[in-house]
Amino acid sequence: MTAPDAPRLARLREAAESLWPAATAESWDRVGLVSGDDAQPLARVLLAVDAVDATVTEALDWGADALITHHPLLLRGIHSVAEDTAKGALLARLIRGGCALLAAHTNADQPAGGVSAVIAERLGLVSPEPIVPHPADPTIGIGRVGVLAAPESLRAFAERVASVLPPTVSGVRVAGDPERRVRRVALLGGAGDSLLDHPAVRGADVYLTSDLRHHPAQESLEASAVSDGPALVDVAHWASESLWLEGAASRLASLLPGVEFRVSGLRTDPWSFAVGREGGGGAIPLS
Repeated sequence: MTAPDAPRLARLREAAESLWPAATAESWDRVGLVSGDDAQPLARVLLAVDAVDATVTEALDWGADALITHHPLLLRGIHSVAEDTAKGALLARLIRGGCALLAAHTNADQPAGGVSAVIAERLGLVSPEPIVPHPADPTIGIGRVGVLAAPESLRAFAERVASVLPPTVSGVRVAGDPERRVRRVALLGGAGDSLLDHPAVRGADVYLTSDLRHHPAQESLEASAVSDGPALVDVAHWASESLWLEGAASRLASLLPGVEFRVSGLRTDPWSFAVGREGGGGAIPLS
């Protein structure tokens, strides 16, 4: 029998809202509780970047009462949760297993301790500020821009990035002269080509983000050739957002004593191996 004063899912939702208010999420985003009952007891919570078969299995095998992911499972509209669909099957497993599902996405990108802020901290940026400040609070916002303690080559910066991120098949891809001196850094965890033309990004020596597509990246580099814009550093989407999880778990644990929080050890970057790549490469283990 569960003690009357035992933590419940409602307290986890309250804690998450205090750290990552839903009102700070982008208008298109879908954050918060996806499935679960506020009254259900809470003893174990797993955090992961993605709600996929591997992390759902990990949560259920561990006996987690809730799974918090950065990426919302139901971000885009769906018309069925039948169990012969991928998302329907995951939701059914979670519900049958008594494991709630919550998402903290762009609301977790914005604050101190958020996705981009953690990357900036790990890279040692001095006085980082949001690239796009939030209208209600300019101290928070999307992305970060700051300076390194001392200038270094683009190659050295790329190696610094590689040293703080978990390894992935795609590694760290760089566009620019490896000997170029860089100090001012703009960055955005997750997909970031929407900010390639932002003044704060154009004014940086290097822009670090993920999922850069061919044409936007090429056009940015062509513009840089005539207007002294940034070099580009492209990293795996999952890797850039995975750094946030440890701090998120620690913050939640401080608000919910008695609840056990664990960060998933699984790599949910979708790529398994690469061939024919300049500089070699090979398979990266899944865990």
